Amino acid sequence: MGRYKICVYAISKNEEQFVDRWMDAVSEADEVIVMDTGSTDHTVEKLRARGAVVYEEIISPWRFDTARNAALSYVPEDADICVSNDLDEVFLHGWRKILENAWRPDQTRARYLFAFSSHEDGTPKKQFPMEKIHKRHGYRWVHPVHEILEYTGSDAEKTVWINGLLLNHYPDLTKPRSQYLPLLELSVQENPLDDRAVFWLGREYVYHGQYEKALETLKRHLSLPTARWLEERSASMRFIAHCYRELKNQKEEKAWLYRALAECPDVREPYHALARLGYMEANWSLTYAMVEKGLSITETTGSYLVDPLCWNYALYDLGAISAYRLGLYEKAKEYAQKALEKAPENQRLINNLTLIEEKLKKESGGASL
Repeated sequence: MGRYKICVYAISKNEEQFVDRWMDAVSEADEVIVMDTGSTDHTVEKLRARGAVVYEEIISPWRFDTARNAALSYVPEDADICVSNDLDEVFLHGWRKILENAWRPDQTRARYLFAFSSHEDGTPKKQFPMEKIHKRHGYRWVHPVHEILEYTGSDAEKTVWINGLLLNHYPDLTKPRSQYLPLLELSVQENPLDDRAVFWLGREYVYHGQYEKALETLKRHLSLPTARWLEERSASMRFIAHCYRELKNQKEEKAWLYRALAECPDVREPYHALARLGYMEANWSLTYAMVEKGLSITETTGSYLVDPLCWNYALYDLGAISAYRLGLYEKAKEYAQKALEKAPENQRLINNLTLIEEKLKKESGGASL
């Protein structure tokens, strides 16, 4: 028995392929509780065989917050720490000790790193803070989708950052995200002034190719008085630019990309977007300038809006191409080499570097090094 009574709780539906991996990880808890919402495979049987306490309940109409609140209601009243995670999310071995060493009795919630996606070698590709660990009382889930924990306690909320705690996400890509759109529409209908919900809805319209609706929703997001986070506002503007590109309105696309850059010049994403625009227009000076400025930013914000592509080979690749077109062959080679370091198996990058080196050799009159 550890210092605290720790209970993991989750919801599930047709996730038998994840059960063993997940139970291997969460078995460090004192109790594992799962509320199954209608599995037709062997999820329930496998969970029970591995020691989880499983309840079964159909949530209709479906909402993620309702399901998670139902699961939370089954957590014992005397639990000290509640850990909410899904069956496609896996804590690293030893997570309990890390959590207990950092937790104090007067704390109410914990924040930690969430690796949303990973590279083939297992290293995080996209990660940002998560906060789904909390004390037993004083919390409830809100919003039909992209649900979050809302604090309802009478005492001040106290959050602790857990160094070394990492939750890895291994999503089931076969599951459709079609249910997200109507749930996001419902979320905004219920919370019309929630800037985050409005942003997520506008983004979802973009994903579904509903560009006119996306434009209306994202512009409404920008007009909300609570929409003050510059990084998210810049992302909203880039989504607007994307809509205009799809609607063949290049003038508005370019205007919104420059607005996105002006809104938040401290992240790489708007520079990458403008570098891409320069590439599409064969405006090599613009591309090169945006690459240079983008690469001068050397630290990410760590938010969920960070695009891993901007920290991979993309900017170096665009820098190599634009420098080559501008006759800056040495700089093109430097960028091409750095791009290849980021993606050594990429044949196009290999070919580009070869082309640049041949050009440099020709320019030097074939002299050997």
